[in-house]
Amino acid sequence: MAEIVQQRIEERIPELEQLERVGLFTKKEVKSIIKRVTALEYKLHRLVLNKDDFIAYIQYEINVLELIKKRRVHIRYQFKRDEIEYPIIHRINSVFRRATNKWKDDVQLWLSHVAFCKKWATKGQISKVFSAMLAIHPDKPALWIMAAKSELEDRNSSESARHLFLRALRFHPNNKKVYQEYFRMELLHCEKLRKQKAELEKADLDMGEWEFSPSILDGKLAEVIYRDATKKNKEAEFVISLLNIAAIFDFTKEFQESILKDLQTNYTEDSMTWDFMAKRELEAPGAGEELQTAKGRASDVNRREERCCQIYEDGIKTLNTEPMWSCYVAFCLERLKRKTNVQELKEKRQQRLLGVLQRAHDASLLKADYYKNWLQILLSSGDAEGAASVAMAATQRYSQSMSVWSLSLQTLMQLGSGDVARLFKDALTHINPKRGLLSAVAAVAMEMKESYLDWSYSTGGYKKARKTFTSLQESRPFSKGFFTRMIQIEKDQEIPKMSYLRDYYERALQEFGTSDDDLWLQYIQEETGPLGQLENCGKIHWRAMKFLEGESVERFTSKHTLFQMGHL
Repeated sequence: MAEIVQQRIEERIPELEQLERVGLFTKKEVKSIIKRVTALEYKLHRLVLNKDDFIAYIQYEINVLELIKKRRVHIRYQFKRDEIEYPIIHRINSVFRRATNKWKDDVQLWLSHVAFCKKWATKGQISKVFSAMLAIHPDKPALWIMAAKSELEDRNSSESARHLFLRALRFHPNNKKVYQEYFRMELLHCEKLRKQKAELEKADLDMGEWEFSPSILDGKLAEVIYRDATKKNKEAEFVISLLNIAAIFDFTKEFQESILKDLQTNYTEDSMTWDFMAKRELEAPGAGEELQTAKGRASDVNRREERCCQIYEDGIKTLNTEPMWSCYVAFCLERLKRKTNVQELKEKRQQRLLGVLQRAHDASLLKADYYKNWLQILLSSGDAEGAASVAMAATQRYSQSMSVWSLSLQTLMQLGSGDVARLFKDALTHINPKRGLLSAVAAVAMEMKESYLDWSYSTGGYKKARKTFTSLQESRPFSKGFFTRMIQIEKDQEIPKMSYLRDYYERALQEFGTSDDDLWLQYIQEETGPLGQLENCGKIHWRAMKFLEGESVERFTSKHTLFQMGHL
């Protein structure tokens, strides 16, 4: 092993001598490099090889290259690259090859080699690296795409890129991403040829040596890819993605019309088709004179939106499904969220959305998620009666959904409705309380626990609330509100029990004691009250300083100081 390492060091001597001779490195620095690389070389020739040793070796060599680059700029010396940098680059490539041969499954290692080749102008090596990598990892479509893009962009070889895409399709005949990128590559190639031809014509040069096939210039290869791709992937969303790629290129107007016709003819049973066709109406040209004023622009936008809605209406007549209604609602919701200074346009958008939500609900095809948006709009517009009605209707439509019950209960509580207790009873008949309260969705579980505690207190009084709290206090997750509500219930009693209050605070601090400085301060304030014991305050303060973390310690100290001075 020592002989091999010595040989490797001796191979470096010419480049190190050049570095010292031209003034890029000092003699002391050269000695330091020899010492460091000797240690690194020994690690690469152990019986048991370690990947980290190879990475450290490569990183050190790259650092040397970077330093040489900076020194060259500093002393303005740009000669003898073939005697200085090239041996280092060759050595790094060699170490990369050893590493990737040893750890073939490490894709990141392969990609690091590719990145190095790109940065240090060894693009001739990139094809070899990709070829070796794809032989080991042909099951990864992203690597095929990356290799093809590299051929097109780094080596300017559309033929090699096409060959790689065709090979990729043998391994992944139905992969959408491969088809999309292959389609894009052919259109890019067409655009490049068209530009070349235009420049030759402009320079009035003889094009006898150049072959520009009219079919290739018109994008016929891309059309072949489109037909093959759509035979294997019969989804409107995929066709639309290809249409969006084609739309990037100016010379594909006729091809785009052909794709649109195909979409309208063969994909009307997919809601994505109607959604796409409707949104295209927003891009239609408007009347020039009207666009001079804010009202004119608003009127033009309103007309476009109405044309969109008409297409959605036609879609619903053909395809009365939940996805179709969801597309319609999502469009109306997105338009309502857009800012406008014209109140009339805003009101029209809101009326349109409310109408669509109501009709989707009546058809029993409104997704549960949209009930929240519906309720928010009704509450913000002050329609309490409508919000209460929708909240009740949502629970009938999705009687097994915990999130819908929670949303409806929150809405009725916010409105101060007297139907909260009845609705909570209905919720418990449709959903197992434990299932709802122990939901995997943390937000739902926390909301349900708070609501359940409130309901228990309002229907069964203090004893039932305490019983509910006791049964749930070990069932995570919790919100702080669950504990503070129980503390408030205890304090609302004629004779609050301090022992119970301490239990509630202690249980809350088990959950939130590391971050919630306010909770510790409230506990101390409770002990300074008529029911508390002052001697406990010091112990609580000591525990708070011990358990709190980060910025919460400083906040607690500041607030506690203000409290002691009577300013809090």
